[in-house]
Amino acid sequence: MGIVYLLQPYANNALKRLTKTPKLYFCDTGLVTNLSMWPTRDTLVNGAASGHYFENFVVVELLKNYAYVQSRSNMTYFRYSNAKEIDIFVERGTSVHPLEIKKSANPDRREVKKFGVLDKTTTEKSYGGITCMCEEVIPMGSKNSFIPCSLI
Repeated sequence: MGIVYLLQPYANNALKRLTKTPKLYFCDTGLVTNLSMWPTRDTLVNGAASGHYFENFVVVELLKNYAYVQSRSNMTYFRYSNAKEIDIFVERGTSVHPLEIKKSANPDRREVKKFGVLDKTTTEKSYGGITCMCEEVIPMGSKNSFIPCSLI
């Protein structure tokens, strides 16, 4: 019925998949906030689970955008041994675009160090970054940027 989306874990021969359980996202953010009894904007923005709702929103918006692209893309996530995770891997052809999602206007730049896990593979690590609440795209080196959620 399209109410939920299951984001599958990234699987690669070089990187052992440590988590086999998909992550569940609601396709209608308004429905999930109503079901969880967070009816007002203020409780949603300032509540304890606001980061989770923001991640849900970004994943579903990415899913919608990639549904209309002619070239096939695959979205997954990756969680490795010390319980750290990369929120989104967008696989296009032979390259992977790693994305972190943070509900902040100025997230920690060190979050992109997680992307180094791809250096252990033959997979080409392409452009990536941190999707956040910043106002404009801010480069962080040659392949990573802060990406405003308003561009999704």
